[in-house]
Amino acid sequence: MSYNDTFLRACRRESVDRLPVWYMRQAGRYDPEYRKIKEKYSLLEICRQPELAAEVTMMPVRKLGVDAAILYSDIMNPVASIGIDFDIVANIGPVIHNPIRSMADVEQLQPIDVDRDLNHIMQTIQILDKELEVPLITFAGAPFTIASYLIEGKPSKTYIRTKTMMYSEPKIWFALMDKLGDMIITYLRAQVANGAKAFQLFDSWVGSLAPVDFEKYVLPTITRIFEALSDLNVPKIYFPGVASGELLPTLRGIQANVIGLDWRVSITEGRRRVGDNYAVQGNLDPFVLTAPMDIIEKQAKAIIDAGLEKPGFIFNLGHGLFPEASLEKLQQLTAYIHSYSSTVLAQR
Repeated sequence: MSYNDTFLRACRRESVDRLPVWYMRQAGRYDPEYRKIKEKYSLLEICRQPELAAEVTMMPVRKLGVDAAILYSDIMNPVASIGIDFDIVANIGPVIHNPIRSMADVEQLQPIDVDRDLNHIMQTIQILDKELEVPLITFAGAPFTIASYLIEGKPSKTYIRTKTMMYSEPKIWFALMDKLGDMIITYLRAQVANGAKAFQLFDSWVGSLAPVDFEKYVLPTITRIFEALSDLNVPKIYFPGVASGELLPTLRGIQANVIGLDWRVSITEGRRRVGDNYAVQGNLDPFVLTAPMDIIEKQAKAIIDAGLEKPGFIFNLGHGLFPEASLEKLQQLTAYIHSYSSTVLAQR
């Protein structure tokens, strides 16, 4: 097989003969084979075994026929290196044993040491760089999303502690943003040095902020991260997470190549909001996958038609896959995206 670079070309807004597709959380519990692995190992235990993590990363590429692999890892992995003690608890998520509540807590955070603490992840990337016939996307959690876990101590629906610190203790907040920004820059640069062909900055929960607060408290660090990595010759994706449509116009200055959209904003409107300097990625509501296949294809067709209006579109979900999703429907959806988009493009 020849190397499939369709995803990379779409990120660069170059011509393609079919739309590329990958799915957030495409290595996950919807796959019975993955569920069997999870009966034996936790997420973090899989991450610590490069051969196993690489195999889990490659499984959906083989089974679904997607055009990119996404590294099997977790956005919390690098925070252990800076001094955060956490566990991933079933049905809860990250639980922080030493949450950030004061300037002293922030000052105790150490610089990330990738070689010492995250070499297993770099080994996984190296294996995948040799084995994959599609590009490998790696990732990091963005500062607000990571901070929300560190400050709240666990996932939150209101982010009350996070916003309280942001509004009431801005010196602590910006000190934490600086430390997390440094961590992310170092971590992503190491990923690319070890073979990543693209990276995505996941900001899953920043849509909880008003645009004016995002611009003041978060965007400066996002801007700094992409500026610091602008010399890397790989596509850079920023996904501002769920309910982030109102934030899109504020992103026009960041040095990313691709902006990810959730399902609440159409592809056409998302492009209008971010401007013409970016490719866009998205944005099927993951839970449409519970519908009959004809409904799934109808919604996918509308997204594809909008995506094909301009160069630079990657089909994805508007958020991650959920455990109850159907492997068979994902296979059919991937085939449909490839078939329908190639037919439309061939007619042009």
